Amino acid sequence: MRKIAKFEKVSLQQYTKDFCDTFPKRGEAEAKAVYEAIRLPRRATAGSAGYDYFSPVDFTLRPGETIKIPTGIRARMEEDWVLCNFPRSGQGFKFRLQLNNTVGIIDSDYYFSDNEGHIMARLTNDSNEGKVLSVKAGEGFLQGIFFPYGITEDDCADGVRNGGFGSTG
Repeated sequence: MRKIAKFEKVSLQQYTKDFCDTFPKRGEAEAKAVYEAIRLPRRATAGSAGYDYFSPVDFTLRPGETIKIPTGIRARMEEDWVLCNFPRSGQGFKFRLQLNNTVGIIDSDYYFSDNEGHIMARLTNDSNEGKVLSVKAGEGFLQGIFFPYGITEDDCADGVRNGGFGSTG
């Protein structure tokens, strides 16, 4: 198996900024404690394609509710590769847990963005059966899979990324 990427934590400064932006009633001391406990994504088995992300915080989502999770994670990867993030299969099946952008696309140049390539996940419990999802800090809630990709013969993209979520136009 070819090794093409590495997960890292964003800096404490970046995480604190994003954590406090997401959870304004919580303070910098809590952000630091959460940051110190962040676990890098890991595959559960030798045959797993997906790397499980572990929630940095406890959260509960009732049907129709949405939350943004600052994971504290960034991914350095070779060019011509992309990281696609999805809800974990069981949570999608049981709770209709969905990413608001359907699939989180993490491009290789996102790593170099002003926000250090901080991967965020905006999740919605789309249950139509009244099921409440509860996730504890340290539990898996998201999975990422690396894919190679190609470009067209006449491609001439020369833009430079600086951010995520629509930063390239």
